[in-house]
Amino acid sequence: MKIKVGLLYGGKSAEHEVSLLTARAVSQAINFEKYEVYPIFITKTGEWRKEGQLTAPVESIESLKFGNEITTPNTISSFLPQQGDDTTQLDVIFPLLHGPNGEDGTVQGLLEVLNLPYVGNGVLASAAGMDKVVMKQLFAQAGLSQVPYVYFISKEWKKNQDALLQNIEENLKWPLFVKPANLGSSVGISRVTNRQELIKAVEYAFKYDRKIIVEQGIFAREIEMSVLGNDEPRCSVAGEVLPTKDFYDYEAKYEDGTTNYAIPANISEKLQEKLEDAAIRAFKILDCSGLVRADFFVTDQEEVIINEVNTMPGFTPISMYPKLWMESGLSYPGLIEELIHLAIERHEEKQQLEHSKDGK
Repeated sequence: MKIKVGLLYGGKSAEHEVSLLTARAVSQAINFEKYEVYPIFITKTGEWRKEGQLTAPVESIESLKFGNEITTPNTISSFLPQQGDDTTQLDVIFPLLHGPNGEDGTVQGLLEVLNLPYVGNGVLASAAGMDKVVMKQLFAQAGLSQVPYVYFISKEWKKNQDALLQNIEENLKWPLFVKPANLGSSVGISRVTNRQELIKAVEYAFKYDRKIIVEQGIFAREIEMSVLGNDEPRCSVAGEVLPTKDFYDYEAKYEDGTTNYAIPANISEKLQEKLEDAAIRAFKILDCSGLVRADFFVTDQEEVIINEVNTMPGFTPISMYPKLWMESGLSYPGLIEELIHLAIERHEEKQQLEHSKDGK
């Protein structure tokens, strides 16, 4: 019997379009002989829309947007099976949501309450992984090296802009990177080299989040690792990002195709081991499950500095996460199959715990 998979994508985040790209790519990779696939679309305004079963890969992004005729969307019943209706009972949800209201633990919490198996990280890991400040504080607890940074919220900026600027200039060195604390895919990020650029970048970042982080730039190689698993995670080979711009921005990741990659990265076996150790430590300190892409800086002295982890890395054709696993011997369809297996495995383990608490 085929496993029924609900692909959940779109969302209210600024990364809505990235999610659509990911959903299309997953539909093109999933094995339709093993899985029944049901699309669940969340519009930019947060409306939930469900359509019938997909029977073939999706070719057009526009075809993933549907349900304009729905007059009462955004109810649980609009995408969940009805009680006792085995024909629409979904076995597992595959969230392909990026950014706030999707990758940050909100949807994961909903699925937990509804007792539905789902692919990827749980509430805690998703929330901690989305907030770059919380993430960095946890990484510090795990003893992982990081670049110097400061953070503040919009109200502090409005009240104490001069003091914050002085603090940044006294404690960090140019160039700097200004980022929304709760966003991914390089949305809202700027590289700055002076105070005037810094002010503009901060104002720009605040369009996306109430909290921002300012990090010291570093001249280093950008190395990424894919992590897969639940309680016993394993790592892929390392990959190196070789941007042709000042930094690996949104356009380079998803649109213009100008970024080059070295897969696998040209690194020593010792450095590969150091990266694996740091990636798995990051995975475990956030209590991750399913999948994570861990991003690092590596200095000329081969010091490993963690930048961040992405708890829902993209699955677009040029995304690093599946490419690294393909180079490690795990095909794209095989990767999706393993992620679904991990989701069901984790859900069954939780069910056993619930039963044991009830004395059953």
